[in-house]
Amino acid sequence: MNAMVDLFWLGSDRAPSWVLGQVVTVPDYSPSGIASAVRRHLVRTNAGAVYFRDCRLGVPSLEPVHRFLESRDDVHHAGLKLGQGGLPGMMDFVQPTWMLNRDPGTDTPASSWRLSLGCCLVRTDVLRQLDGPSVAYSTVAASALEMGLRYLRHGVVLRYEPSLVSVGGTAEKLPLNDELRFIHTLFGRKWVLWAVIRSIFVGRIGAREAVAAWRRIDRPSGTDKLVWKPSFPPATIPSGSVSVLIPTLDRYPYLEVLLGQLRDQTQPPYEIIVIDQTGPAERDETVYNRFTDLPLRVLYREAPGQCSSRNDGLIASTGEFILLLDDDIEIGPGFIRDHLSTLIQYDADTSSGIAIEPGMQPAADFQSIARLSDVLPAGITMVRRRALERSGLFDLAYEKGQRADGDLGMRLYLSGARMILQPALSVLHHRASRGGLRVHKARRVTRSSSRTKLFHRHLPSVTEIYLMKRYFRPSQVHEALLVRKLGTFVSEGGKVRRILKTLIGIFCYLHTVSEVRRREAAAERMLAGFPRIPRLHSERISVGHEGTITIH
Repeated sequence: MNAMVDLFWLGSDRAPSWVLGQVVTVPDYSPSGIASAVRRHLVRTNAGAVYFRDCRLGVPSLEPVHRFLESRDDVHHAGLKLGQGGLPGMMDFVQPTWMLNRDPGTDTPASSWRLSLGCCLVRTDVLRQLDGPSVAYSTVAASALEMGLRYLRHGVVLRYEPSLVSVGGTAEKLPLNDELRFIHTLFGRKWVLWAVIRSIFVGRIGAREAVAAWRRIDRPSGTDKLVWKPSFPPATIPSGSVSVLIPTLDRYPYLEVLLGQLRDQTQPPYEIIVIDQTGPAERDETVYNRFTDLPLRVLYREAPGQCSSRNDGLIASTGEFILLLDDDIEIGPGFIRDHLSTLIQYDADTSSGIAIEPGMQPAADFQSIARLSDVLPAGITMVRRRALERSGLFDLAYEKGQRADGDLGMRLYLSGARMILQPALSVLHHRASRGGLRVHKARRVTRSSSRTKLFHRHLPSVTEIYLMKRYFRPSQVHEALLVRKLGTFVSEGGKVRRILKTLIGIFCYLHTVSEVRRREAAAERMLAGFPRIPRLHSERISVGHEGTITIH
């Protein structure tokens, strides 16, 4: 990266001394003042980055700037320390329990979109391709938040770095029209209406104030048409160790296909560990005899459990990189190499792909862009061992329930891991009708099936509510559960189907409310006995009797 960094000195017309590049004074500390200065300056600068700095914070230290220049990140900022955490509050009505709506600690370097222009380093190419702060907002704080989430959606790697400032700041109260414009621009008019209704209902705003703000909202700008094209130096793919972990349960035909595809990888794995939980009566050990050319180890378990089995495999693994796979997927020959390439290019801790079911079309628009990840699909993810040493392994609370990977992903994110979602790393996921969580009677109804089948209701499971309660405030959990209840009215298809789904939802609503309350009470009870999170290399899980066979 070009080592020149231009300083945008905000709120003053007196330029300080700055040795890394030009100084641009911006006395008009407003969205329009900053945006105008950026657009004028980009025409005449060759600097590799721009440093926005509130003059009240003083002249910045050079050391964090050099660290930014040496990193693979596109943005470094001090937003959380400067009061941007939790803003805008309307997000709690739209995506209340979204992973990236939970802020990490203000002392922890982490991936966060809640940037502040008071202290923010940005690659010049990002500003040229995705524009800078929006002039549609009345406050710099709201304009910076929109800029951060816009950047995140388009694949920009943002990093919160508390070392950029020595002192913190207080949260700025955003005007209602700025909050509504933020939701309108990034989520659409439907969610603005919902946020207004909920804000009135909980007493946050008055009806007259809401109507006045609604009328002032402009149409969203076409920011989704912008494209960020990052450039990376050639990646040196390490020949080091990749451990592949595959828990399996009564799915030998699918497992055989996957093992055959691991045999054909252009970057061979160092070891393959299969955790076979199939009952002794149904177990077929001869399957593994067909793969004696692979570096294969099989751990046999009599007591099935998705978390304990994966944890046993992780503790038994020795690789620097660990590839977590489901047993009913299919992968291409470059799958391992492409995961490693993603980790090296982004200096990331996790690289996740996407699963495409038979007959399903790949996602379009920004969903197909490589970006900071807000998920950790444990069946198609590669993770560095060092990240798991910080976060811990799978929480045994999810042993027979859903969202074990979501919990691990949350802990990785909060511990500061760089997590990348690379949609180009796609797999074919068969979603086998037997084995897996279906043995524990979990995941019978999915969001997809609830939208296509009239009598399917996609209610949050006990373990999903447990996850919400572990990491989010009670008000956020309440809003998330309300959205899920109302989601039982939603259907895809023609008008008649949508009307029928709505009528069925109304008829079942009292039962829906009662069932969600029952599950919420069960999740509350779980909090008394969990979490139980083993540490890598520090604990060994003992669950039933197990044997180990190594195939050479």
